[in-house]
Parts: sequence; structure tokens; C-alpha cells
Amino acid sequence: MSAFGRRSGPSSTGGQKPSFGVARPMKGGATAMLPEGGDQFPPLDPFAGGNEFGGLEPAPGDPMSRLADRMAAANETGSAKLEGFEASIHRIKEQVLPRLLERVDPEAAATLSKEELAEEFRPIIGEVLAELKINLNRREQFALEKVLVDELLGLGPLEELLNDPEISDIMVNGPNQTFIERKGKLEIASIQFRDEEHLFQIAQRIVNKVGRRVDQTTPLADARLQDGSRVNVIVPPLSLRGTAISIRKFSEKPITLDMMRGFGSMSEKMATALKIAGASRFNIVISGGTGSGKTTMLNALSKLIDPGERVITIEDAAELRLQQPHWLPLETRPPNLEGQGAITIRDLVVNALRMRPDRIILGEIRGSECFDLLAAMNTGHDGSMCTLHSNSPRECLARMENMVMMSDIKVPKEAISRQIADSVDLIVQVKRLRDGSRRCTNITEVIGMEGDVIVTQELFKFEYLDESADGKIIGEYRAMGLRPYTLEKAKQFGFDQPYLEACL
Repeated sequence: MSAFGRRSGPSSTGGQKPSFGVARPMKGGATAMLPEGGDQFPPLDPFAGGNEFGGLEPAPGDPMSRLADRMAAANETGSAKLEGFEASIHRIKEQVLPRLLERVDPEAAATLSKEELAEEFRPIIGEVLAELKINLNRREQFALEKVLVDELLGLGPLEELLNDPEISDIMVNGPNQTFIERKGKLEIASIQFRDEEHLFQIAQRIVNKVGRRVDQTTPLADARLQDGSRVNVIVPPLSLRGTAISIRKFSEKPITLDMMRGFGSMSEKMATALKIAGASRFNIVISGGTGSGKTTMLNALSKLIDPGERVITIEDAAELRLQQPHWLPLETRPPNLEGQGAITIRDLVVNALRMRPDRIILGEIRGSECFDLLAAMNTGHDGSMCTLHSNSPRECLARMENMVMMSDIKVPKEAISRQIADSVDLIVQVKRLRDGSRRCTNITEVIGMEGDVIVTQELFKFEYLDESADGKIIGEYRAMGLRPYTLEKAKQFGFDQPYLEACL
């Protein structure tokens, strides 16, 4: 059956610190006498960074001038306008699309691939353009075909951003404003949606593909794209600017620890220590803030898992991409309209223990499932890993204690702390610094208990030194020179010597 049989009628470069001005007489010009301060306090130029009264005035590259510029720009609207070629294609698309839909059977068109649909569209687009008396050159016609196919089968204006490998995050704040993250820095994107209804349709298309739904009764949804990119959707009435979509793009090329070392995210010794930790079945917690690279680090560490081990991953929205042959991903399920049928991370952890796993990997722990993961780590599932939102290794341990205490498990705090100390071997802290770079800032061992306090020792640390003229942070990765407490565990796998050399 042809999809196109129906027809209808026509229708600061490191600026110097500002100098303090010198008080001058109220009357008199610039030639007024200035005090001679001797060799120790030489006279200052009254106009070097000062105003006409000798006061402070920020130099162009000064931090205070940057604050002034930021305050001046605070009222600027954050919306990009389509210009030139893109704007003309967008206007033509708005005229062509309604007439094109009249000639297409949507159900049959949905069965075709993008390439097949583009082939079928080509003559029909020519007919519509002739009806509208619009003449396009070859480049414009190809661009129009791509935009129309993206609109009908893809994610509309988002397709262009999803295909750009340099973009790592896409944040849609309503139909008129979209931001992207490129190389760690946020910038506004030159795309726009027709209206709120257009954006809402695209949001529904994303969540429906993974069996979720989003509307006024369930205005929040987590989903993923076909390539594994993580998506969060929030719609009115919770979002006051209209539908908001946040996409964390999935890297097509898996990032390894060696690649991170090459990017400057860690030192060679840190990479060696993490490789040994992954291969020697250390229980690892990866701690960091939003967008700091926790999942990327977890993916990189998982590449050191022995191919003969059975690995089960548990996530809210499946985004881990392990390379092991014996890997089983599990995903939670939200409640239905009646509020029934929800399957939580904790349910899946309990079930995973009956599936003969060698390792259990949690995408992220947020609540009572922390207790079950600790139990798994402590009962023969060495090498389990998880991620956790936290700003430092010490805070990570406190958060784990709090998560267990907030659940309905009645366990004394001292028993919880002792179980954490017995279960967790290593905490890897990752951070996104203000220059946009993502770095592994701490690798910390959990040693045990001393009284009611969990004792840790730091193996590696990133120390901030300075900032370059172009705003890049300069620092140094330092090994603390301590004998690792987990050396005995590495020795069981034959890695004791290289592990010791990396840490010293």
C-alpha cells in the first residue's frame, strides 16, 4: 500500500589588580603635587585604575568589572532568533507542512524509514512548492526535505542538536528558548518551536517510545532516546514557561579511563589505580554533582570487569552501556493511572539478588535502596558499583547514612556506619569545575570505624593552583604517598605491586 495515494483539493586577559588612588586637594588640576613616599612607598599614578577623585575603578580584565558586566547583561532576554537561510527554510516549512499532511497517510508513513520517506516526499514537495509558487535551489530543497522528515518522524528542531557530536546537553525551556552545553559551557541554540502544542507533541513522542506518558495528571516523566540519551520532561502546570525537556546526550564513542587521562581529567597514576580497582572487584561509590560525569566514570570503570562475570545494572532510565557479554540491564517502572504497579529500584535490587549476579551496578542511589546495595556488597557481591549525588567523599558517607535512616528500616546509626565502612572500599569524587572541565578530584579509601566515626584516607587529590588568561583552571594531581588499605584485595588478583607503585 502506498503511503501517498490520497489527494485532496489544492488547498580578560588576567588583568592587573586596580591601584588605589591617592588623595588630592579638592581644587587644582592633574598637576597637583603628590606626596613622595620614598623607596619603600613610591608615588602612585593618580589615573592608574582610579577615577577623577582618585577612587577605585575596575580595570577591564578585573573580576569586579566582570561582575559589573554580568549585572548589566542580567536583563537581556535569553532567546535566539532564526536568521538568514535557517529562517527562510523555517518559513517555507510552515507553509508546506499542512499541504503535505493532506497528501500523506500517517499510518503508512510511520512504517517507512527516514530515507524511504525522503524519497517519497521529493516529488510531492515539488508539487506543493509549485502550487505555492515558491522556487528553491537544490541546497534549499534538500534542507527543506530534511526539516520535514524530522518533523514527521523525528523530534523536529531537536534533531539538528542531537546530531551535533559537540553538544552534550540540550535544555528546552518552553517553545521560545533552548540552551545547549558545548565543551562544558552553556550557550543559546538557534532553534524554535512553532508553539507550545508543537513542543508538547515532541515531548509525548519521546516518552511514548519507552512506554511512559506525560500529561497534566502525570506532569513528570523520565525517558531515554534510542541511542541511550537520558531525557527528563516536565509539563504545565508544574512548568510555568511551558513544556521543559532536558536531554543528557549519550556519547556514541565510549569514553575510557585512558581517554579521560588524555583529556586531563586525571593523572596516569590515578588511571592505573582505578583500572586495578575495577579489575580487583573493589566496591566503588562514584560521587559528584549534577553533570559532573558520574555515569561516564561508571561506564569507564565497567570496562575493566572480567568478561566471565554476570553483571546486572539497575536504573530509573537505562543509560549505562556496558561492553561485557554477560550483562543484563533492568529498569524501574512508574505507577499507572490508579497509582498501582510501580516497581522501584529497591524492588529490583531485592530481585537481582535471586538472579545469581557477580556484580550489581546501580545507576544512582537516592533512598532506601542504599541499604540493600550495602547488603549486596557485604554478602558476596564484591565489585558492585553505584553513583551518588554529593560534593565530597566525607559528605558521600554522610548521605549514605542519611538515606538508610530515612527509610523504614529501624537500624541504629552506629550499625549503619559500620556496614558502610565494611562494604565500601573506594569513593571516587568527580567534579565539573567552573571552566567547564570535568575532573576526578579525589580518590578516597574507606578504612573502617574508629569509635562511631568512619575512617577514610585520601590516596589522590586534585589541587587548584591558578587560572590561565583564557579562564582555564590550572591544577595538579597529587598522590598522597600512603600505603593503600585495599592492597590486600588487589593482591588476590595479582595487582599488588603496580597498585602500590601507583599510590606512592
